[in-house]
Amino acid sequence: MCQNTAKQTNKFYFYKLNLIVLILKSIKYLLIIMKNNLFDIWAKNEASINAWLSIPNSFTAEAFGKMGWDSVTIDMQHGQNDYSTAIAMVQGLSNSNTVPMTRVPWNEPGIIMKMLDLGVQGIIAPMINTKEDCEKFVSYCYYPPIGQRSFGPMRAQVVYGSDYYQHANDNIVSMAMIETKQAVENLDAILSVPHLTGIYIGPADMSSSYGLPPKFDVREDPVFSNIKMIAKKAKEKGKIAGIHNGSVKYMKEMMKYGFQFTTLLSDFRMMTSHAESLLKELKDVDTKSDNTSAY
Repeated sequence: MCQNTAKQTNKFYFYKLNLIVLILKSIKYLLIIMKNNLFDIWAKNEASINAWLSIPNSFTAEAFGKMGWDSVTIDMQHGQNDYSTAIAMVQGLSNSNTVPMTRVPWNEPGIIMKMLDLGVQGIIAPMINTKEDCEKFVSYCYYPPIGQRSFGPMRAQVVYGSDYYQHANDNIVSMAMIETKQAVENLDAILSVPHLTGIYIGPADMSSSYGLPPKFDVREDPVFSNIKMIAKKAKEKGKIAGIHNGSVKYMKEMMKYGFQFTTLLSDFRMMTSHAESLLKELKDVDTKSDNTSAY
């Protein structure tokens, strides 16, 4: 009787051990597969929701990653982030299903390749004004034969697996910022660049380029007309259209126009907006801040 019980116990632990091994192998497999979920969203002709991080803090990044945003962009241009602070922020985002992205300070190969090596899956480059600008940008984002990205994915290979090189080109998002009068005039040429994922409108700079006050949620022409025209042309060329928004209402309107990569404010603006509303309720003061004017 005792012998049978011992055999049954051993059998139970054997099966349990095998099950644990199988689960661990499955988890390991899932962890090393590089997959950019944004492409799945866009393939269904849906709009992705992007968060914007200006504050250099890994805890903020981790918290936003867990909220359910489709992607989270670390702003290295106008935000307070640099490469050193971005390291911990990207690590914080790795503990979620959100797609890590960054807006680089400039269309410069060094920082673009360094951020991709860190493990971001999307690059937004500011001030892309000509076809030549865009061709250079795209070449920095992808390995040969598509581009000229140098090989050395230090952290990316740790996160996505030793076969990162084989999957990288199919999973990197490249978004060229259209934010000047010159860029609008060269839009057709920019959209013709092969392998560019899409374009991203910077409404504030575009407004100032046309002599208007810089802000989001623009309704003044010619900028508002440009915004609608850009979404239409991007779709015709098979590119993703993106835009930065200052309110949920405007953002939903942009989705109806065909924008599929949509950003709402930033962590800094969300924090200050809510804090100001609470302060107003407590002290009956009005800070008169405008959340549609800047990142």
